[in-house]
Amino acid sequence: MGLSDRTPPTAEEYAAYRERFCNWGRWGDDDEFGTLNHITPEARRAAAALVQTGEAVSMSRPIDTHAGPANPYPAHHFVGAGDSGAMADYFGMFIHGFVQTHIDALCHLPVDGGGKFWNGKEFAKPPMPAEHSGTIDFWRDGIVTRGVLYDVPRFRGTDYVAPGEPVHGWELADVAATQGIEPRPGDAVCIRSGMDVYFDKTGTSQGMGSNAGVHASAIEFLYETEASCLTWDFQDAPQEDQGIPNPMPIRIALHVHHVLLPYMGMPIIDNADFEAVAARCADLGRWEFQYVCAPLVLRYGTGSPVNPLAIL
Repeated sequence: MGLSDRTPPTAEEYAAYRERFCNWGRWGDDDEFGTLNHITPEARRAAAALVQTGEAVSMSRPIDTHAGPANPYPAHHFVGAGDSGAMADYFGMFIHGFVQTHIDALCHLPVDGGGKFWNGKEFAKPPMPAEHSGTIDFWRDGIVTRGVLYDVPRFRGTDYVAPGEPVHGWELADVAATQGIEPRPGDAVCIRSGMDVYFDKTGTSQGMGSNAGVHASAIEFLYETEASCLTWDFQDAPQEDQGIPNPMPIRIALHVHHVLLPYMGMPIIDNADFEAVAARCADLGRWEFQYVCAPLVLRYGTGSPVNPLAIL
């Protein structure tokens, strides 16, 4: 079962994803880039050639400094001048969660059973890498490649992806075909589910976890098309939409995260805001662009806040 017969994986088939889509050793035992290795110099040059209007559109959400159900540890931002005669900003935040736009490093999640992460590297206790490996500072040169917006609500003719109707891998192939896009190795896959529209129109409050989102079947599409990274607004579809057990013993569904980070070695950019770029792509009639995303250089960081850009 899978993309070919448009059928979601069974629990047994999903468990086999840990081997089927594992990239350990593919780029060497000491690799720190995972699927970012799919971004070749040729892919970067081709992405630069996509720039036509020269517009830059942010795909980031504002840093959220307000506490709420989805943001129990809000970011801190203080500005003070004192007697210095100049402004002095203080900023601090918890990177991960369901509010701030951020990128997950490859050490962010363990394999099944814990103890190890990407490429079989060991965790120490507490669960941080035993050696300097898998952390965000290895990506200091940024991600520059072709970005493709998979505008699922537009494809469906709806306002947003609704609960109970997750985004499947074969649907991403259908979206690409409808948009006239052929997936290429190195693509930054940007999956729009219309998260902001969903909350605006339903009046639903955001909590810890995605109300709707992407099914585990999308993992096969990302692997087979040799995507470099995944950027999305809604994240993993909730447990009731997956139809298979959660791979980790927590209430937040992590079916996609669990395979992409520790096994496939694919960076994930969570909580993007695609509304502006989706509108502009629709105006221009094209859904590919130069994608630029540069994490902060945080030595030993498990992730970083980011501001991914679409250069049109």
